[in-house]
Order: sequence, then structure tokens, then C-alpha cells
Amino acid sequence: MKLAGDPATYAGSVPRKPRVQIPRGIYHLGTRGVRRESIYAQSGDYELFGSIFGRVVDRFEWRCHTYCLLPNHYHLLVETPVPNLSAGMQRLNSLYAQWFNELHGFTGHAFERRFFSRLVESTFDLLEVVRYVALNPVRAGLCNDPAEWPWSSYRAFAGETKPAPYLTRDWILAQFARDQARAQESFRNFIHEAPPRARGH
Repeated sequence: MKLAGDPATYAGSVPRKPRVQIPRGIYHLGTRGVRRESIYAQSGDYELFGSIFGRVVDRFEWRCHTYCLLPNHYHLLVETPVPNLSAGMQRLNSLYAQWFNELHGFTGHAFERRFFSRLVESTFDLLEVVRYVALNPVRAGLCNDPAEWPWSSYRAFAGETKPAPYLTRDWILAQFARDQARAQESFRNFIHEAPPRARGH
């Protein structure tokens, strides 16, 4: 799955379709740095993004079910109880870009203009997205095991660290087992038993 940017704008182009925004929609979301450039210059930038995202989750009453921040893009799995996806993403990206530019003396856009979004419509699809997001750093060659990458929700689901304040774990873990310890073990197995294509091999 690739993050999609804006198609080139040209005379006579077909108008962009409006985004699907529904109550209790579950979305795989992402945004990439402009020209594929880094959107995090240091570890503090990852923390800053998480802080801003947490405020967006609270303000728009979202539920974050998984996430992964990579050097030049990010992935989120978000549930929106009311159809406010575009408003929340606009606030997230604009606030982070303003702070990022201010901290590092940059100007202009930090992100591609249009964020990626896809509605998740089945349990199978949900779990495939969770695995895809968890394995992103491995596929990108940033680590050999998802537990080695600190800027994702993998370790919180695996029971290896406390979850970020904005992360909701119960629903995803319930897909694996009712007991939390068994669910965490099953989650780890599900990720590590991914077929080679899911790991980028």
C-alpha cells in the first residue's frame, strides 16, 4: 500500500472526489513529507507530533487504534465517532508543520497537500492494516524487528511498554483474545508470522 499524493493539476482535470466521512468510520490514514523529505529532524519532533496528535484526538473525540511514525511519513488507524476526519487531519498537519518550521527555521509546506485515507470495512482488513503499520519500519529497513522502533504502537500492544495517552488498545487486542496476556501473545505472533511479502522480503 502506497501513500497517495495529489494528482497533477492541469486544465480540464476531473474534480477531486470528496472524502468518505461517516459516523464511527475507521480509517487508515497517512501523510508524507513534501518531496518525500523528512518530517522529523530529531527525536523531540516525534514527541512533538505525538503531543499535537493527542490534542487532536481529544478535541475531535477520535480513537486511535494504532500508529507508526516514520522519518518521512506516518500511518494512523483512527476511528471517528462523528464525520470530522478532514477537519481533524487539517488541524494535525497544519499545527505540526507550523511548529516544525518554527523550530528548525524552515518555511513552506512540510507535507504533501492531500493526506491519504482509506475506509476500513472488515475485520480482516482491520487486522491487515494493523500488521501493515506495525511492520512499516521493518520494510523501510529501519530495524529488523518492529519492537526495535520506538515511534509506533507495536510495543504497547505487545505489552512491552506503556501505551501513549492517545492510544486505545482494548478493541484491537480483543480481536485476538479476551485475556490481555493471551491477546498480547497472539498479537506478537500475528505480526511475526506475517508472510514474507508483508515484511518486504
